[in-house]
Amino acid sequence: MADQNPVFIPGPTNIPDRLRNAMHIQSRDHRAPDFVETFAPVLRDCKKVFGTENGEIITFPASGTGGWEAAICNTLSPGDKVLIARYGMFSHRWIDLCERHGLEVQIIECSWGSGAPADQFEDVLKADNPQTIKAVLVTHNETATGVLSDIAAVRRAMDSAGHPAMMFVDCVSSLASVPFEMDNWGVDIAVSGSQKGFMLATGMAILGVSKKALAAMETATLPRTFFDFRDMMTANATGGFPYTPPLQLIYGLKESLSMLFEEGLEQVYARHHRLAEGVRRAVSAWGLKLCANSPELYSNTVSAIYVPEGFDSNRLTEHAFSKYGVSFGIGLGEMNGKAFRIGHLGSLTDVMVLSGLATIEMAMADLDYPVALGSGVRAAQEYFRQTAA
Repeated sequence: MADQNPVFIPGPTNIPDRLRNAMHIQSRDHRAPDFVETFAPVLRDCKKVFGTENGEIITFPASGTGGWEAAICNTLSPGDKVLIARYGMFSHRWIDLCERHGLEVQIIECSWGSGAPADQFEDVLKADNPQTIKAVLVTHNETATGVLSDIAAVRRAMDSAGHPAMMFVDCVSSLASVPFEMDNWGVDIAVSGSQKGFMLATGMAILGVSKKALAAMETATLPRTFFDFRDMMTANATGGFPYTPPLQLIYGLKESLSMLFEEGLEQVYARHHRLAEGVRRAVSAWGLKLCANSPELYSNTVSAIYVPEGFDSNRLTEHAFSKYGVSFGIGLGEMNGKAFRIGHLGSLTDVMVLSGLATIEMAMADLDYPVALGSGVRAAQEYFRQTAA
């Protein structure tokens, strides 16, 4: 029965039975007419989630890391300069990927718990004369720290600097859970994946790509084969794939989009905010502190929570799993041993969230944390009762 317990990690998320059934299909001919009829609407409908009318949706059989690689290798050349701020594990990993591809990476070091430093981006871009920076890379939702950055502010900073750099955004753990406005924010490439807000298994990188980014392909010389935008778009134009596609995930994504639209994207975003706020009320009742530095940075998809001085967050998550069969996120990078994470995105309800809060409270009580059993659950219950539809 343990596999019926929900997970409270920030991805992969819980897979609804409706989506598991949609992915549970026999092998099919991906060159047959019925696949074309399935795939083309999936690409079209994904645009609504990305918030784009002008961009193209391009998918690859990969995780979000593959999406990062596709973004840079299609638009940049060896030695090109990119600007990125390091404020968590995933911005750190994107830096590493760029350096391995021979890019010159200018890094703005930020404290973990802060967000994308729009003002510092503006200063660097204004000082970039001649304008050699080709792209600004931003992690929208930093899952290591539970921080959601203001992408619109980054765009305003870039415009204020009058700089022509492209903007690439990692929205892997935010898309389909919080609002994303690719066109309005001037995002050139948005990178997401199947395993978070879309509630599917891992294995599909999903990108929104602007016309400006597509034009950059003409001069980009980083090598690409599997991740070639042009090959994928050429095949997609007739409803196909340049190689064998992940059929189960495509059928799952079709059903996922139906579920999101049936609930309504605004209602999806409101649900995520409500569940996140219930978790935050619990954290406050426990007397614990979020890693995010201030309320405007609080993520609605994951909360990273510092454990009290003298306690080991890894022992807490291990105990919750070994005794109660429930997974919570470990602390990553600088948060290792200092914080645990509660993922509250994807297929979750207030009742499921309460079960997670009750479980982690029991684990904390078992390990003699200075937390009153039931305090966090009660705080979340009161909030959920007051805000129930």
